[in-house]
Amino acid sequence: MRSIFILLSLFILNSSKCDSKNNTKTSKCIAQKIEEFKTQKVTNPPTAIYQYTYNNQKVYFITSPCCDIPSALYDENCKKICAPDGGFTGKGDGKCTDFFKTRIDEKLIWKDSRKK
Repeated sequence: MRSIFILLSLFILNSSKCDSKNNTKTSKCIAQKIEEFKTQKVTNPPTAIYQYTYNNQKVYFITSPCCDIPSALYDENCKKICAPDGGFTGKGDGKCTDFFKTRIDEKLIWKDSRKK
């Protein structure tokens, strides 16, 4: 009985560190960004955050609300790496031109489901 209690406790502790929708561990600063997005106006298309592996590190890609606004790619500590797309040219800031070709392990972390 005691071992069941211990296992259940460990499961509950670990699950609190994960995104409830897809069981993916999310960095604290990305969770804070999600809370910030929830306080802002709904965008069209809706803002989404994806996790990938890029250049052997976990990264977070945050979509932009429009084609002329650059998207953002962050590391686990929310340090901006680059803008892979968007902007006037549609090609971002040119700092990570291989992102869309070399990224792997896509996981949807969050997508704004609010209605406009």
